[in-house]
Amino acid sequence: MANASRARFVTGSIPAHVLRMTGAAAFGLMAIFVGELANVLFLSMLGDVEIIAAVGYASTILFLLLSVGIGTAIAASALIAPAIGAGDLARAKRLSASSHVFAVIFAAFAGIIVWIYVPELIRLIGAEGRTLTLATSYLRILIPFMTLMSLGMCASAVLRSQGDARRSMNVTLVGAFVNVVLDPLFIFVLGLGIQGAAWATNLSRIAVAGFGVYWLIREHDLLGRPHLREVIDDARTIMRFAVPAILTNLATPIANAYVTYAIARHGTAAVAAWALIGRIAPVAFGSIFALSGAVGPVLGQNLGARQWARVREAFDVSILAAVGFTAVAWLALALAVEPLIAVFHASGETADILRTYCIYLSPMFAFLGILFVANAALNALGHPHWPTVLNWGRATLGTVPVVTVAGMLYGPTGVIGANLAGASVFALFGAWLCRRLIAGKSQKDAD
Repeated sequence: MANASRARFVTGSIPAHVLRMTGAAAFGLMAIFVGELANVLFLSMLGDVEIIAAVGYASTILFLLLSVGIGTAIAASALIAPAIGAGDLARAKRLSASSHVFAVIFAAFAGIIVWIYVPELIRLIGAEGRTLTLATSYLRILIPFMTLMSLGMCASAVLRSQGDARRSMNVTLVGAFVNVVLDPLFIFVLGLGIQGAAWATNLSRIAVAGFGVYWLIREHDLLGRPHLREVIDDARTIMRFAVPAILTNLATPIANAYVTYAIARHGTAAVAAWALIGRIAPVAFGSIFALSGAVGPVLGQNLGARQWARVREAFDVSILAAVGFTAVAWLALALAVEPLIAVFHASGETADILRTYCIYLSPMFAFLGILFVANAALNALGHPHWPTVLNWGRATLGTVPVVTVAGMLYGPTGVIGANLAGASVFALFGAWLCRRLIAGKSQKDAD
């Protein structure tokens, strides 16, 4: 059994730690997104644009629930990594147990509410007719299993906090493998169509939760048996990070919901293009999404060890990585756009929107990358309220007015471009704020 008290990131090369953690996390995240992409790819072979549009609408709602799990995982990492950095294994193990309990509670509570109001929520963002019916049935199969997804995400975050990038990655790889293998069986062989894709995804979530919890217990002894008294005692500490983190992560799906609503006004073909972008972008920019989960443990362990020079270096390296990863992804998308259009059988307006996104709009993803890094750093620094302010600022002032105006002037491509550009002000302010807080805390420690 590995020594869970060993803080791996307080020594050695910071760029190497950031890149190794990001690489493993990106590979794992992209595995999840590839599983989601497989759903759309196999369903697109049915030649029914309404099914693709239904998945697009459903994904917007699922993102709300996924954000609850992400928020709890962020809170777990922000608390457990510093405990490991300080060498306090007992506290890390106890917080891990309590965090997993809250991950299930939060996901179950949110899932029940969303399950009840699924038709109303989907109708609210523009679905109607057969597309509304398909999206509703798809979601009502998926939602009850979101608690398992949240449990697996929390386990993966704790594995990253300990520095076990490989097993954190393998948790998601197992889930993606199950999803990709079962998709064609359920969709085509059993003839279940969109419902088959949902059941394949559910079985993958069972695998994610099972392997995540198993490795956390078996390899690191970092998941104690939860005790009611300890869970209650830890509630305030966990809620201090989890509630702002959940609110922070809810901002993005709320913004996406408005973007979906704005695009829906331009027709089913535009919504289908948005659904495809929603599957392609996470795969292309998986390293950007991974940065937020990778930099937190590196910052957290060095914060626990009070090594401020390494904290500053980790933040700066992560910002540079966000820009570099975006440039590589942009080049890949620009070169691969025509094959992507062919693979997804896109045509007409759907193909035009996808082409514009890949060639002209995707570089602006760098702003989202900088914002993700700033959010992770602010949580690690013990200021979870700031990511909430930044993300909701982006979701409101940085989304609604610019998306509305751009949609009227430039159509669906204007909506998508404005959604990305709206993150710029909040990303740059967040980066400045992080540098200022790190300088202030290191000075206070020195005094």
